[in-house]
Amino acid sequence: MKNSLHIGINNYPGTGMDLSGCVNDANDWQNTLKDKGFKTKIILDSECTKANVIDAIQELIDNTGPDDIGVITYSGHGTWVPDVSGDESDGRDEALALYDVKTAGPLLDDTLVEIFRTRGYSARIIFISDSCHSGTVSRSVNFLDEEGSDTSIPRYMPPEVFLDDDMLFHAKKVENIKPICPPESPALLMSGCKDTEYSYDARFKGKPNGAFTYVALKELKELSADDTYQIWFQKIKKTLPHQRYPQTPQLQATKSQKNWKIFQD
Repeated sequence: MKNSLHIGINNYPGTGMDLSGCVNDANDWQNTLKDKGFKTKIILDSECTKANVIDAIQELIDNTGPDDIGVITYSGHGTWVPDVSGDESDGRDEALALYDVKTAGPLLDDTLVEIFRTRGYSARIIFISDSCHSGTVSRSVNFLDEEGSDTSIPRYMPPEVFLDDDMLFHAKKVENIKPICPPESPALLMSGCKDTEYSYDARFKGKPNGAFTYVALKELKELSADDTYQIWFQKIKKTLPHQRYPQTPQLQATKSQKNWKIFQD
């Protein structure tokens, strides 16, 4: 069995930080996974409250049995908060900023990991996140120079948008600490950038999309049924980071996970 969940948030009420390409990303991922035989679910904008997203992810995990595959894609703002449990080398918990982030707070990586750990034995969980943190790197290629646009904004929501004064004081103390190693995750994770970088909301041929989603789906169309996540990732890395979109995609997975065939159970 193959199930997928697609989350896209353009509308962030009360923040002044709306995006343009995230709903398109979610629809594009859903259409791609449908074509690959997945039973899909999509939630957009006001449906993407913290409680609803947690419930939807847990439902997908619960419905992914032995040797099944479950795919979750997220397009929206990323953020971080000061780590209070002491398990983060950079003093920060990375997080997803959901529709109701101002009232419910962000969805922390700690919570996601705990949900992923409830997966069944030999269930394959893939999490693809087109969201961001802060930082810059660059490299020049021609591919996106021809198809991109000069209009892009980072998918990053600063902690001061939703933290109270006390937590914001702690945030300022750890803001520039660099991570020593990536956090553990029981799922294969593909993300649009490093923890210290932005992922970009942009336009391609006039259509709003995330730069990472656009490149990932474009490269996916060129791959064969026997190709692996490692091969897909290396193809994406030939285009990103780009001089217009200075973000470095990441693949966090075990050696075995990297050699899984893409979207195959």
